[in-house]
Amino acid sequence: MASTTTKPSPLSSSVSKPTPLPLTHKTPPSLSPKTLPKPSFSIKTSSLSRTHKASSFTLRSKNPISEFFPANKQNPDGDFIDYDDDDKPREECGVVGIYGDPEASRLCYLALHALQHRGQEGAGIVCVQDDVLQSITGVGLVSEVFNQTKLDQLPGDLAIGHVRYSTAGASMLKNVQPFVAGYRFGSVGVAHNGNLVNYRALRAKLEDTGSIFNTSSDTEVVLHLIAISKHRPFLLRIVDACEQLEGAYSMVFVTKDKLVAVRDPHGFRPLVMGRRSNGSVVFASETCALDLIEAAYEREVFPGEVVVVDKEGVQSLCLMSHPQPKQCIFEHIYFALPNSVVFGRSVYESRRAFGEILATEAPVDCDVVIAVPDSGVVAALGYAAKAGVAFQQGLIRSHYVGRTFIEPSQKIRDFGVKLKLSPVRAVLEGKRVVVVDDSIVRGTTSSKIVRLLKEAGAKEVHMRIASPPIIGSCYYGVDTPSSEELISNRMSVEEIREFIGSDSLAFLPIAKLEKMLGNQSPNFCYACFSGKYPVEPREVKVKKVGDFVDDGLNGSFESIGGGWVQANQTQKEEKDKEFEGSVL
Repeated sequence: MASTTTKPSPLSSSVSKPTPLPLTHKTPPSLSPKTLPKPSFSIKTSSLSRTHKASSFTLRSKNPISEFFPANKQNPDGDFIDYDDDDKPREECGVVGIYGDPEASRLCYLALHALQHRGQEGAGIVCVQDDVLQSITGVGLVSEVFNQTKLDQLPGDLAIGHVRYSTAGASMLKNVQPFVAGYRFGSVGVAHNGNLVNYRALRAKLEDTGSIFNTSSDTEVVLHLIAISKHRPFLLRIVDACEQLEGAYSMVFVTKDKLVAVRDPHGFRPLVMGRRSNGSVVFASETCALDLIEAAYEREVFPGEVVVVDKEGVQSLCLMSHPQPKQCIFEHIYFALPNSVVFGRSVYESRRAFGEILATEAPVDCDVVIAVPDSGVVAALGYAAKAGVAFQQGLIRSHYVGRTFIEPSQKIRDFGVKLKLSPVRAVLEGKRVVVVDDSIVRGTTSSKIVRLLKEAGAKEVHMRIASPPIIGSCYYGVDTPSSEELISNRMSVEEIREFIGSDSLAFLPIAKLEKMLGNQSPNFCYACFSGKYPVEPREVKVKKVGDFVDDGLNGSFESIGGGWVQANQTQKEEKDKEFEGSVL
């Protein structure tokens, strides 16, 4: 690994594309890397009040009776009502790291609010005070886990935070990050966004050598690898651990005096760096988190890079020789907020362009363009502008719907969708309607939306999807159904159109998507559209949608029924020989 440095430049509110970091082939890193000028960490009180509240975000309300009325409860006629009927892929989580601000835990709390859309199952913050790592984690939304009293228990100027939607590990408190562990040279905390495709093999090897696991999360493997590393410096322990990981990981680590950010060599998941006016350094999954806490965007953490922040300043090292970046295209299609800049591109501009392409490639005579809120709105605006047709709000989304509701006394058709989406008859009645959505996964929600619009009086309903058809599961930190459940993997476009009941249906052509991305196109991962994976899973089985019921302590992986599906058997056979002995 080559030691490199980055020179901070004056920051402004404008966003510029980061210059690629020269990452070279793996060689032993220098133990004394050159440092950047020491940031001026002013100890004056932050301009943000302790009682400052985050901007309004779309949050899932928690229903206190949810444990008594489980979702997907079966009706007498055998059908299921899905009260959380989003039918969308789910991002695993969001991470935050802050160094050098006396309000670190409160800023972390606000930044996690900004990232709440990336995970609603749990939240946690680890803060450092007097060389001690103090942690508070909980199940639920950020606002449910933290209050003034709890934040008062997290003093210090160094903190990391995490919001989660689980793709590996059951949804329970002990799987909520950040994780904190002690080893012979001190304590370390970690927050991880992504998914390790060789998790099972790594865990099995570690257990064979005596490691004991307390969770069912793949992130715990990283802590074990750090603990058993033969290197003394913490930085080299991280590098040693990451060289054994395969898959997606954007991580922030904290020790008693360091904040470390790491991104995998392919750069699957986003991670950005910014600074506040007092010189404090901030890492976050999206720039929207930087905006909320008034930190100026500086650059991405580059694929394969390790960035260390401590009292000496900022150090940047190459983790390992990295191949072509393979950034997740779904960040621009669905996951990220429109006001974020992800992978150096404006999410808003990307989605608007997707809509414009649809209007050009799949035009149709219509009277009004509407969106499936909220993720389809920007693409619908692009479609309407290009088509020269008025955009109107034909579907109203309720932002106060929890994940579970008491079943009504009698079955109501499309109950789950009607709770969240209400049609506007004045916009729809007698009209030829184009409705724009970001994706179709199983097709169940799309069929209900089409029926909802026609029941509200729409004369015609033309569905336009601002992404190519999804035919493959994601193994890199996105919770998607198995390939067998993906409607585009089983049906043609015309068959899907018949299934959902629309008058026409068109997807974003992948060739046009790549053309729009221009010379950045090879830097994106399209595995969910093509089935071609940049890092093939080497496991016999991989995670499918939803969590398995496992506490991480009892039973083997093979005993977890229904939680795993077969991976690509062809690539597994090709990799088996290469894989033997490659771990640890």
